[in-house]
Amino acid sequence: MTTGSWIAVDAMGGDEGLAVMLAGVAEARRRYDGTHFFLVGDEARIAEGLKKHPNLTANSEIVHAPDVIRGDEKPGAALRRAKTTSMGVAIDLVKQGRAAAAVSSGNTGALMAMAKLSLRTMKGIDRPALAGLMPSLGKHDTVVLDLGANTECDARNLEEFAIMGAAYARTMLDLKSPKVALLNIGTEDMKGTDEIREAAAALRAATHLPLTFEGFIEGDKLSRGDVDVIVCDGFSGNVALKTAEGTARFVADLLRIAFSSSVRSKIGFLISRPATALLRDRLDPNNHNGAVFLGLNGLVVKSHGGANETGVANAIAVAAKSVRDDLATKIAEDLQHFAQTMPAETAEAAA
Repeated sequence: MTTGSWIAVDAMGGDEGLAVMLAGVAEARRRYDGTHFFLVGDEARIAEGLKKHPNLTANSEIVHAPDVIRGDEKPGAALRRAKTTSMGVAIDLVKQGRAAAAVSSGNTGALMAMAKLSLRTMKGIDRPALAGLMPSLGKHDTVVLDLGANTECDARNLEEFAIMGAAYARTMLDLKSPKVALLNIGTEDMKGTDEIREAAAALRAATHLPLTFEGFIEGDKLSRGDVDVIVCDGFSGNVALKTAEGTARFVADLLRIAFSSSVRSKIGFLISRPATALLRDRLDPNNHNGAVFLGLNGLVVKSHGGANETGVANAIAVAAKSVRDDLATKIAEDLQHFAQTMPAETAEAAA
């Protein structure tokens, strides 16, 4: 990341509290030595917490915000308090141009509403999408979007998500032409809703985009690593994400019960400890933390509410890498190119 870049961190958001947020920022500071941080929230509490992290003193500035968005607060109510809350002030720092990105572990709905109202969508984007990384059996994680920002999407939304997701994969996964697929109930061309089939037709027809469209993918292939980007509406994406997280916890609990069921099982656990450690590491959501709201005139990253300090640091790393590689410019260029290469009848329908 370029020396002198600033990231605004909502220090009061998240289930684990201020201590974990500051520890995560301190870990990120060690990874990105030239990065500076706006620590947004209760000034007195943040100053007290910084005593445990002297390495942050020279690279951070406290920005006071007296209020905090509650986890159960509705987006409409949160918007009315945006100017005095740590979440709202962090986003406003991005709007002002003082911060290159904002990171928050707070209420997802409130964060989405504030970010969209304050930063607005990029030219050519109808709706922003929430993109995150899901572990896979491939060489790298898989980008999945939308993860809950839009419960209903038309074909144009899905097309935009595919382009933004591919740009994100090029940034985060260092891929030249990511493989992109639409989540569907089957792989045949006639399967799925009209919106999904129409989006597929447009993506197949588009030429010279920095992505490879692979058609449809089913839910049982989400973690196979066959594609780099999986595109869906926010309802399906959020269900898929929560199901994957629940399955990971189920497998971990099942293994723990199995290995503690007898003396022989405990001995087997000791022998297989390296393998189970690898499994635990791959399934730990903290190692894949940090979802980005793509399509806004500014970068906002959502950290999992229950993230530990490593998870918070990884979310900040997502913001840092996106800023360093100029993700917004990649998205804008790809969208412009897509609009220019769309077949005339598809462009007319989109208009």
